[in-house]
Amino acid sequence: MKKIGIVGAGVVGTAVGVILASRGYEITGVYDIIPESTERLAAKVGARKCTALQQVSENAEILFITTNDSAIATVAEGLAKEGGFRNGQVVLHMSGALTSDILEPAKAFGALTVSVHPMQSFASEERAVSNLPGSVFTIEGDIESHQVASQLVKDLDGKYFVIDKKVKPIYHAGACVVSNYLVTVIDVGLQLMESIGIPRAQALPAIIPLVNGTVKNIERIGIPKALTGPIARGDISTVLKHLECLDELAPQLVLLYSWLGYYTAEVATAKGTVNEQVADNIKRLFLARMSQPIGKARG
Repeated sequence: MKKIGIVGAGVVGTAVGVILASRGYEITGVYDIIPESTERLAAKVGARKCTALQQVSENAEILFITTNDSAIATVAEGLAKEGGFRNGQVVLHMSGALTSDILEPAKAFGALTVSVHPMQSFASEERAVSNLPGSVFTIEGDIESHQVASQLVKDLDGKYFVIDKKVKPIYHAGACVVSNYLVTVIDVGLQLMESIGIPRAQALPAIIPLVNGTVKNIERIGIPKALTGPIARGDISTVLKHLECLDELAPQLVLLYSWLGYYTAEVATAKGTVNEQVADNIKRLFLARMSQPIGKARG
């Protein structure tokens, strides 16, 4: 199968179209609710600019629905009403949160449905084209579609694993934690820097080498070995100083710091640099602090 139609010419749809077109796939049609987006992607991949959903689907052996999550069901239902699916066609979306069940209307026509989600973040079309190759994907859906889906991943220079739709919400939660929540944790660190008078514009470039170094350590030696810092050393006195200053200068962040510290103690135990008794003492310290009112410093 080499003929592809794309509904949704945003960041992901554009990246997929550009990369697969360069790997020998024929993009037969492109449609986006925003005409300018349709024209832009069609020009990049040499595809037909479609003005209706059925036009995208009619020549496509593989139909990508790469709209935002809230529109996937609407597109599938719209195509079904127009008779836009056909027997043997592979219909897929690339949402991390939704399962292939959202494409159920296509099955009545004999189409195969599958979800192919890249574990990657895309801040722009250019970064998406650059970052997508080499990513790891999850495949979930009709078993008969797995061969086509896995070949697509290989042609995107990616790797993959197959998951059951029942566990996809947990998979997506894990991906959100390591990607979205990383941004949040870094923002919290910047807030702490700002609380002592370091402007965010100076703090961000200052901590980026630290963040990059940590990620490289995780990649090189894994978790828990990459864990460093006072909890990894069992340095309770330093943790106490952190909490005291947080109470004074950034009390709104005490609970988050404490919960993160609580689970970091478990990682430190797994690393073997603190014994279970020390880890339990650290956990009790955080639990005790979390039971106190915000802004109430330890005595």
